[in-house]
Amino acid sequence: MSGEFAPVHAPADRFPKRPAFTPDSRQAWARLALAVMIASIGAVGMWAVVVVLPVVQAEFAASRGAVSLAFTMLMMGFGLGGVVTGRITDRFGIVMAMALSIAFLGVAFVLAGLSTALWQFIAVYFFIGLGTSATFAPLMAEASHWFERYRGFAVTVVASGNYVAGMIWPPVVNWGLESAGWRTTHIAIGLFCTVTMTLLLLVLRATIGKTALHDHANAPPPRVNLGISTNALTVLLCIAGIACCVAMAMPQVHIVAYCGDLGYGVARGAEMLSLMMGFGIISRIGSGLLADRIGGLRTLLIGSVAQAFALLFYLVFDSLTSLYLISGMFGLFQGGIVPSYAIIVREAMPAREAATRVGIVIFASVFGMSFGGWVSGVIFDATGSYAAAFANGVAWNVLNIGIVLMLLWRARTRLALVAS
Repeated sequence: MSGEFAPVHAPADRFPKRPAFTPDSRQAWARLALAVMIASIGAVGMWAVVVVLPVVQAEFAASRGAVSLAFTMLMMGFGLGGVVTGRITDRFGIVMAMALSIAFLGVAFVLAGLSTALWQFIAVYFFIGLGTSATFAPLMAEASHWFERYRGFAVTVVASGNYVAGMIWPPVVNWGLESAGWRTTHIAIGLFCTVTMTLLLLVLRATIGKTALHDHANAPPPRVNLGISTNALTVLLCIAGIACCVAMAMPQVHIVAYCGDLGYGVARGAEMLSLMMGFGIISRIGSGLLADRIGGLRTLLIGSVAQAFALLFYLVFDSLTSLYLISGMFGLFQGGIVPSYAIIVREAMPAREAATRVGIVIFASVFGMSFGGWVSGVIFDATGSYAAAFANGVAWNVLNIGIVLMLLWRARTRLALVAS
């Protein structure tokens, strides 16, 4: 073929490829800020139901237990949704998963406001849980891909969005109740979340582009090799998550009732709960910084041991001042425990499965919280005291600590074998 008919090839740099994303970059921090805002708005579903329970109970002339099923359905939707949206995140990206969650959240809140029967209100809260789910486990897993040096910090910052929502949304929902009623408040929340979260998601999508999934697939291998299969490690982390959250649920679910039984009043208990949430934010961010230095397993061990000691203090002290101090201490100790599981998953499992695996472990922890809150009430009914319930929490916490110690021992033994 003569030269004049030879194909002409464009220079290699004529159509430059989009530069690869760099972990810990300025772009990563921008994504993190957007993720925290999305999480803080979308987590409204976790707190709205707590505020409206008495009003909904009065309108439908129902028992407190019947109305509380809405919270149970919320947690079920939240846990199951974390697994489903986690799988979607691993296959199609966080934008797709978050878009589906926003749709569920917005529509479900509007339907809750239009409920004409209690069963409708309860059922709709399952879908509110689905809508909330992507703002926690999948978003934590996604944020872990954006950082290497500050991965633990990033994961816990995103997880703190749940606690930020717990500080912001309850007074806003209460103001809505007093101003417009619970139905209008639900509808307004649905519309607000749909608009604001969609706008934030569009900005996040612009920063992520179309290369994120490819980047995840070519991520470095896990940092930690425990010498066990991914499925076996997932099961162990699920058992540990259930155990620690059964213990965690005792003060979080029953502190208000406990203060009422002691004669201090439910208002004091509510203040202690707020104190837990506030210190929980500090704990989550601090545990992330610690995990970046010593790893997720060691961070989880420290938080679990500290939580066990706080539960023991509840058994020994019950004065008003001591309960305030212990509640603040409990929040400071427990806030970083659940995000530590997400950090461990990223350290010891393939990046391409991160969101799914984190979703499964978080679902287990949600089950632990639900079971722990329920079984603590059963123990109280059987004994007439919360002492045995606190002791039950300590026992579950010991199981959690045992699993973490076993995993740390395997990690140390594996390292020694490799070195030899």
